[in-house]
Amino acid sequence: MTAPAAVRVAGAGDRSAGADGVVLVLNAGSSSIKFQVFEFARNGLHCSLRGQLDGIGSDARFSARRGDGSVLQKDDLDDHDHRTPAAALVWLSAWLEGKLAGKRLVGVGHRVVHGGTVYAAPVCVDESVMQTLDGFVPLAPLHQPHNLAPIRSLMAARPDLPQVACFDTAFHRSQPIEAELFALPRRFYDEGVRRYGFHGLSYEYIARRLAQLAPEAARGRTVVAHLGSGVSMCALHAGRSVATTMGFTALDGCPMGTRSGNLDPGVVLHLARERGMSLDEIERLLYRESGLLGLSGVSNDMRELQESQQPGAKLAIDYFVYRLSREAGSLAASMGGLDAMVFTAGIGENSPQVRAAVCARLAWLGLELDPHANGDARACISHADSKVSAWVIPTDEELMIAEQTCRVLNLT
Repeated sequence: MTAPAAVRVAGAGDRSAGADGVVLVLNAGSSSIKFQVFEFARNGLHCSLRGQLDGIGSDARFSARRGDGSVLQKDDLDDHDHRTPAAALVWLSAWLEGKLAGKRLVGVGHRVVHGGTVYAAPVCVDESVMQTLDGFVPLAPLHQPHNLAPIRSLMAARPDLPQVACFDTAFHRSQPIEAELFALPRRFYDEGVRRYGFHGLSYEYIARRLAQLAPEAARGRTVVAHLGSGVSMCALHAGRSVATTMGFTALDGCPMGTRSGNLDPGVVLHLARERGMSLDEIERLLYRESGLLGLSGVSNDMRELQESQQPGAKLAIDYFVYRLSREAGSLAASMGGLDAMVFTAGIGENSPQVRAAVCARLAWLGLELDPHANGDARACISHADSKVSAWVIPTDEELMIAEQTCRVLNLT
């Protein structure tokens, strides 16, 4: 990888951000790279640039926005230069070179899905850390390799550039052992077969934001619904994770865009023994062909399903809401009650229909929705006299990564 030559890199002994310092946040997937650039302001970190490369390896597309949300660039790209994530990262580095000229890159923060039992906090990456993180690839085969690839590329190109791994699993390490266990012989737990939970960066941000919006609710018992293409829910007691729907992998729990969610393990045995499906075929079925897409036969996009007249679309939405409400009830039970419900991520933030349907099923807990507030996507969407408050809070995982990076690197 060719790192941006015009973006000055802080020296090994220089951890002062200064007025010209910036932190880069990367979130790399199998066919996409999301990025944000944060500058240091008097009131904290400020996002000055954000964007993403999509369709890497097929129909590559690039979009970038300034910190105020205005469009900076939006293009279809030459696939030859974006046929692999590594090639796309080289292109992105060159693009950033022109946009950040004169700025001093003081650190890079990365979203890394799995930290295993080793990392309960972000960590500065070196070769030893990379070896450990490579060992978690079997626990997240569809995510971990892509998260680690840009770290490895930057280590080779800029060994003096500090990089920090921020983990989706770390926030859940506060859970009690009974929330992490499977009912298998104990040796499997000791060997790492346990419920890890994911979307922790999102939940950490929501816990902090709820404390600002509704301190009393944040001190109590909250269920947060992270509803995007990946879906999970988390029980927060006084801002700490005590239970979550995702488990050993990011496949468990609620139905998602293309992932099945909760499944009787006997189904997997049946597919292998009676249907003769290989492990690769079963993996593709459960990760790529199930969830909203599989149930509807229409789309994995909630917006398209809500607009569709196909019966499968309605069935998929109804099942989605049913499972969400069941999981919410289970999480409330883990805390002995419920004081607040929070919706976040793409569907959670943008679908008043899903929010209304879930809240209607949770009325038995004392949740009374305000339909006007819900339709307007106000921060608080419950009635003033509702026993359980309900909230819509946009998540910001990239800001959490930037802040964690600054904390680990002692940036000022």
